[in-house]
Amino acid sequence: MKVDHKGNTTIIKDTQNDLGAFVHKITKDYHVFQNQNIILDLSHTKSLTIAELDLFKDLVKSHKNGKKSIIIVSDVIDFNKVPNSLLVVPSVLEAHDMIEMDEIERDLGF
Repeated sequence: MKVDHKGNTTIIKDTQNDLGAFVHKITKDYHVFQNQNIILDLSHTKSLTIAELDLFKDLVKSHKNGKKSIIIVSDVIDFNKVPNSLLVVPSVLEAHDMIEMDEIERDLGF
């Protein structure tokens, strides 16, 4: 797991290609990231299923309840099949854009 900070956003990249261990590690260390927007970078993952994305549901729910954004980056998933509770984009740049839009919406009270 590689962690980078950029402003009020933390980018967490899975480096071990073990999605279950990645989710477990993030959940265990969540207290470190809970006050930041989070980008989960899975862009190097060659295949990703909706069932694997479901592993992130509890983490995403907790983070959104804290009024922060959490976005998954992957370009190998069928975006039409992703549940509405998860936000998946194809690049880290788009993830930053989505976080910026989310923050504007929160500032405006939406």
